[in-house]
Amino acid sequence: MTNPLLEAHDLPAFAHIAPADVGPAIDVLLRDAEAALELVTSDAFPADYDALSSILDVATERLGRAWSAVSHLNAVADTPELRAAYNENLPRITAFHTRLGADERLYAKYKAVLASPQAATLSAPRRQVLAHAMRDFVLSGAELHGEAKARFAVIRERLAALSQQYSEHVLDATDGYSCYVSDEDLAGVPSDAKQAARAAAIADGREGYKLTLHYPSYLPVIQYGENRALREKLYTANVTRASELGPAALDNTQVMRELLALRQEEARLLGYANFAALSVVPKMADSPAQVMSFLRDLAARARPYAERDLAELRDFAHTELGLPELQAWDLAFASEHLKQQRYAFNNQEVKQYFTEPKVLDGLFRIVETLFEVEIREDHAEVWHPSVRFFRIERRRAGAADSGNELVGQFYLDLHARPGKRSGAWMDEVRGRWARPDGTLQTPVANLVCNFTPPLEVDGVTRPALLTHDDVTTLFHEFGHGLHHMLTQVNDIGVAGISGVEWDAVELPSQFMENFGWEWEVLERLTAHVDSGEALPRALYERMLAARNFQSGLQTVRQVEYALFDMRLHAEPGGEARIQALIDEVRHEVNIVQAPPFNRFQHAFSHIFAGGYAAGYYSYKWAEVLSADAWSAFEESGVFDAATGRRYREAILEAGGSRPALESFKAFRGREPTIDALLRQQGMA
Repeated sequence: MTNPLLEAHDLPAFAHIAPADVGPAIDVLLRDAEAALELVTSDAFPADYDALSSILDVATERLGRAWSAVSHLNAVADTPELRAAYNENLPRITAFHTRLGADERLYAKYKAVLASPQAATLSAPRRQVLAHAMRDFVLSGAELHGEAKARFAVIRERLAALSQQYSEHVLDATDGYSCYVSDEDLAGVPSDAKQAARAAAIADGREGYKLTLHYPSYLPVIQYGENRALREKLYTANVTRASELGPAALDNTQVMRELLALRQEEARLLGYANFAALSVVPKMADSPAQVMSFLRDLAARARPYAERDLAELRDFAHTELGLPELQAWDLAFASEHLKQQRYAFNNQEVKQYFTEPKVLDGLFRIVETLFEVEIREDHAEVWHPSVRFFRIERRRAGAADSGNELVGQFYLDLHARPGKRSGAWMDEVRGRWARPDGTLQTPVANLVCNFTPPLEVDGVTRPALLTHDDVTTLFHEFGHGLHHMLTQVNDIGVAGISGVEWDAVELPSQFMENFGWEWEVLERLTAHVDSGEALPRALYERMLAARNFQSGLQTVRQVEYALFDMRLHAEPGGEARIQALIDEVRHEVNIVQAPPFNRFQHAFSHIFAGGYAAGYYSYKWAEVLSADAWSAFEESGVFDAATGRRYREAILEAGGSRPALESFKAFRGREPTIDALLRQQGMA
């Protein structure tokens, strides 16, 4: 019997990968990768870039692609069997990459390449690959020796296991909560959310309506539900997930403490004062102090607007909603009603115009127009019936009948379901690479969201409806996907998002969000679910007027998360005072204080399981870049082909082949400024 993880498929055989395949495949792939490492580090092997790549990169890339498929399934189609197989093999994968990154012989071989006459003849992208490699060897412990090196390897393996454990606890705590309520309990909740809740109860063989902590179920109740006690119940369940206030088996308290302690130990082994200092080495930011200064400056600029936002909300809640004291579970509810009163629209009204098929078609047409490509449905094995697969093509230069060339492909998994990690993300299936055998490997991406799925009403399936926030989320992730797929760099280490500084990687994603606010775009993006009419201009104007509604509050909330993350990793001993630290940060920069039982950090997967440790600030940092980049389109026109081409060539196609600041300056002709962001968010 063949193993789908070992077969020479162009794309992963997602439908055929079974948990029993994982271990045997990893056995083979690790053996091959280790053999490749031994070969290239032998004295007889030449210090030659192409020779190294033809052996080592081929073997490690094959291992990486197989493990990426397993990791992806673990995130979107979790089962006990797959989880067990993943966890059994994760330490082996981690151990190999730790050995690879710290191998003194390989480090010496790369040094020899840099010292050889060949170095001067290498292309700029390859020189960048080598520069990153030399930096990463040091950060991976290649200059450590003896006990320090052995301890570093133990730490890396344990950190990988803890991050996975943290993520599992969050998923299980989310999937593990549900409650059943009556029709009366759901007064004010939109009809489509009620229909979904009723369908979920029927699927369980229960009366009434089933509510969960998955966003499409949770948010409508928090935002529209008139039953205050129910809002409090759901809010409490959500903010205590994976904490000591829930099931002990899912408590992330000790996981976080050990993670943080080990990160600090790792940093000290490498000669850094703390993990935050280590974290910024490969980023745009110069130091944790610079990051914290940036965040505090932004908080100070936003605070007057946040104070105004909160005063208005409290007054409205008291006078219009009869809530003399605004609680955490009232904020979204009161905000939605205030927005309705002030701007004469609500999110539910807008949602009726954003059907999933129309939004996708509109998004694709925008990308095709601006970036001179074509997007077509394609065929591949998928992990769930709702997942779709697409290809991006570009017309070949030359004769009109020369046909199209494949640029990239992507899987699209849009709907929430049990066993699927919450949130939205893009990850790589494979990167662009001019392979040593002379073939060009085109990039493939996974684009994942957690939107409400289509509903069957009276025997008729209605298209899924997206909130405007869903639309901007989709555009955001597609921006990441374009960064990965439209690259023209042929060296895999710096193609697409690879090699891009972490605090710049959000530029293309946040940039794409802006299209969701443009009338020329929304005309093409909307069609009422019943009438088919486009979004009325008057409703758009009200949406636009409300764009910066509570932007002050939103800004200080994001600064709170980012500053907490940075302080947590910049202050040794933070693992012993996690709750105290987040409380301090809240009092410093935010004006809305969470209730004492709030355990947000216990499900803050970005920094404990998602790669954003001492890096959550990158969202705000990159907002400066993206707002400034977008201002070029404001000046020339949303669909200006020349500006789109300049952006594609300078940012998207360049990938990580040069520093992000150079790419930005290549597009804008200058360094970024914060002015566009402040203006965009109504705080200028």
